[in-house]
Amino acid sequence: MLIAYWIVAGLTALAFVAPAVIKLIRPKESLQERMTWVEDFSSVQVRLIGLAETLGVIGLILPMALNIAPILSPIAGVGLAIVMLGAIATHVRRKEPFAVPLVLFVLSIASAVLGFLVLL
Repeated sequence: MLIAYWIVAGLTALAFVAPAVIKLIRPKESLQERMTWVEDFSSVQVRLIGLAETLGVIGLILPMALNIAPILSPIAGVGLAIVMLGAIATHVRRKEPFAVPLVLFVLSIASAVLGFLVLL
């Protein structure tokens, strides 16, 4: 079960890390070219979304890898899933395709479930 967790959590972390960091470091105007949804949010909100995703990625990997409070890893998966529910809702409201946030939601939930199973 641990190997399955690392595969799914690693894929989830890889999928989230670049977009999360980009949301943190690039100005909102620069993001609007490829992420049209940022028009609906303030710069601070976009940065907070990026911060939540970045913390989620860190939370998926570090606690389980270091065996320090490993319960935080599945909780991070749940947190990323909640962020993706917001992303899905935003894309639906804007009548945009939401396949990518849906896949990331499923990966986040799978990471959380596998993380909880590893801890049992």
